[in-house]
Amino acid sequence: MKTFAHCAAALLAAAFATAAPAADKPVVDLPGAADHPLVKRFAGSWLAGQSISNWDAAVLPGSAEMAKTDGRQFKDPLNLEGKVTRTLYIAPRGKAALEVWRNYEQALNAAGFKKRFSCESKCADLYFAWWKTSDPNKGMTWAKGSVETPTGSRYDLTSALSPEDGRMLVGTLGKPGHEATVLLYNSLAANATTGLVTTYLQIVEPKAMETGQVTVDPAALQAGLAAEGRVTLTGLFFDTGKTELKPESKPQLEAMAELLKSQPALKAWIVGHTDNVGGFDANEKLSLARAQAVAAALTAAPFKVDAKRVVPKGLASLAPVAGNGDDAGKARNRRVELVAQ
Repeated sequence: MKTFAHCAAALLAAAFATAAPAADKPVVDLPGAADHPLVKRFAGSWLAGQSISNWDAAVLPGSAEMAKTDGRQFKDPLNLEGKVTRTLYIAPRGKAALEVWRNYEQALNAAGFKKRFSCESKCADLYFAWWKTSDPNKGMTWAKGSVETPTGSRYDLTSALSPEDGRMLVGTLGKPGHEATVLLYNSLAANATTGLVTTYLQIVEPKAMETGQVTVDPAALQAGLAAEGRVTLTGLFFDTGKTELKPESKPQLEAMAELLKSQPALKAWIVGHTDNVGGFDANEKLSLARAQAVAAALTAAPFKVDAKRVVPKGLASLAPVAGNGDDAGKARNRRVELVAQ
């Protein structure tokens, strides 16, 4: 039985069948990398880099509009979580950026792509906002190698994306309820002197995070408070950009309630923190709302902790525990802490 991914891939492969596969020099795909099952490459392209996160957060533009307060920040960011696949291709020499773009566009449409927005001209602000907000693949350090100009000059693949002749498309592909979000960006590779075209493809597939990887222990919470006066609550879970506690947060809440019950004199701040993505005011509200959600859960049944003992605060990105320059640092900064008063 054919899956949707197989059908979509067949349609995409058929749409690309007319593209010339020739290249001026033989190239080899990044070892271990492969096309995503939903979207095949433009024929003859070199798969230059790929990053796959089994479960991670991703911020994509939700429209081509920029925030009025900052010309290089999305007005409508898409905060997504799931399996994130990022792939970088270099098209064969002699292919125009528009030709590569139209082939992808037609193939996606044939596969049932639902467009959210596209930008085909004057997309530099969108490109720079995307780079500033999302930092596509940490500067693409996962892309190994370089592109060469006809005269022999070389440009590292970490700079293969550019605003020159850039176009962007964002939408969804897949069955309702299981749709993957697709971002396609197409530009000249590094700059016009290379005579090459780069395609960046990011696919975020909805996927439940594996839970049960962190156990919580009231004694460990007490030890953290005794040692540093605060402890990060690693067992609290929220959807990206949301303030509702997810059901898998229950063991952490139970451990907190048990700690408070065993230490009747303990009063604590519940402090929410965010990374630096997005506006400060929005992050301040988000961090406070998440802390309030935790405090509310503790004061409600079945725990019924005295509200005076768990006071919520929100600090946004004011107290990071790691740099915000990569996804790992941002993940550490998005947290809720228990702080002894």
